[in-house]
Amino acid sequence: MDFSLLLEGLSTSLLPFNLMLIIVGMLIGVAFGALPGISSSMAIVLMLPFTYYMGIIPSIMLLVAIYTGSAYGGSITAILFNTPGTPEAVATTFDGYPMAQKGQAGRALGLAITASAFGGIFSIFVMLFLSPPLSSIALKIQSAEYFALTFLGIAVISSIGSKDIFKALASGLIGILIALIGIDPIGGIERFTFNSIELMNGLNFIPIMIGAFALGEVLSQVASRHSTKNLSGPEQGKLILTGVKIKDFLQHKWVALKSAVIGTVIGILPGTGGSISSFVSYGVAMRTSKNKDQFGLGCEEGVVAPETSNNAAAGGAMIPTLVLGIPGSPTTAIILAALALQGLQPGPQLMVDQPLLLYCIFFAMLIASLLTFIGGRLGVRAFTVLLKLPYPILATFIIMLSILGAYAVDNNLFNVWIMLIFGVIGYLMKKYDFSPAALVLGLVLGPMMEESFRRQLLVTGGDYMSFVTQPISLVILIFAVISLVFPFLKVSKKLEV
Repeated sequence: MDFSLLLEGLSTSLLPFNLMLIIVGMLIGVAFGALPGISSSMAIVLMLPFTYYMGIIPSIMLLVAIYTGSAYGGSITAILFNTPGTPEAVATTFDGYPMAQKGQAGRALGLAITASAFGGIFSIFVMLFLSPPLSSIALKIQSAEYFALTFLGIAVISSIGSKDIFKALASGLIGILIALIGIDPIGGIERFTFNSIELMNGLNFIPIMIGAFALGEVLSQVASRHSTKNLSGPEQGKLILTGVKIKDFLQHKWVALKSAVIGTVIGILPGTGGSISSFVSYGVAMRTSKNKDQFGLGCEEGVVAPETSNNAAAGGAMIPTLVLGIPGSPTTAIILAALALQGLQPGPQLMVDQPLLLYCIFFAMLIASLLTFIGGRLGVRAFTVLLKLPYPILATFIIMLSILGAYAVDNNLFNVWIMLIFGVIGYLMKKYDFSPAALVLGLVLGPMMEESFRRQLLVTGGDYMSFVTQPISLVILIFAVISLVFPFLKVSKKLEV
């Protein structure tokens, strides 16, 4: 490490103009991350024109600050309204929203903020010290390992979002089936399109996610409140606005550390992003917890694990992006495009041509994480006050956000109709104890699992044993099978008793 460059990077980051850009970028990232369907990718795309006439370092600082802030922003609406602002925040709804329903929204948000900051800072230091060796390892990960990783994520289905593991598994399989709609990624053949042009590109999972979670929850709340003739909601009267102290978070330090490692490692793998890491971390936290039965009912570990992991994945994704020129996530792909617009060639040569850039990115992300931690803790009270609104007003606000988020995906009314349809489906799934979370998990991981599975068979000439003859793939698959089978063994033991 070049300490002179490190000090120069710190002084450059603390210049008034650059510091202002980091603060503005962090705020923009949190705001866009909190809005359903309006992700960090869209925020960065919208800000790109403002960077054309900036220097290389200020423009990249702005964009990575947006990226850092958005990694936390998705948890705000996930916890308050059961509406994940980003796909990475889906797992946060499992326990974050039940905590809010218990009147512990402030505590849930406080845990999410602290966990986000910890995960982000952990991965940022990994990015600084271990970028070259970790990037070389990431290049050795092939299709078999990607399939095993997605299968491990799918294995979490058997124990999330439903009291009945068979219904949860059925929900996940339906999600995978929906993911097959569109053009076959390997053969180029239409599947389940019914000669519809809109279906040729498949169904975007973001409108489905918004409908199943946000609109489905609104319909469920309206139905339950109508049946009890209560439209104000009992939970508003017991709303607790207290946040979380550092010592409260330290009770979950081992969960946070495990999740930070998982998130960083998965984030380093090109093309994975934070969605997989958050589900895997949630599953690992649940399997290793002493309070397994509390998960899904408002367990604090269920908030800490996914929020630590998806923010760690954001920092991890920057490693292959900067060192190899291979985007670690969709958002870092846009950051790569921004580098190219500045006349830089992403890849190994970038660190030679711009040696100061890595250190400036390090400090920009570090400062943005610290600002998110400080500003977020101060803003918890403001966020949770939203829950004091009468539910008819709150429901209208959520529906407006849902429509806006679905339309904003690609400015297409078709996505709004998809969101509305899956809002009804989400309501029915909740009513009959199926799992909207498992449905979305199948949608998110299904395409990647199919593509990596078929690519591995093409490369090996149809050798199915290649998935278990590679050590990394074999180890991951063993963990996945254990995770998948264990809940069924518990059910069979209960039936025997």
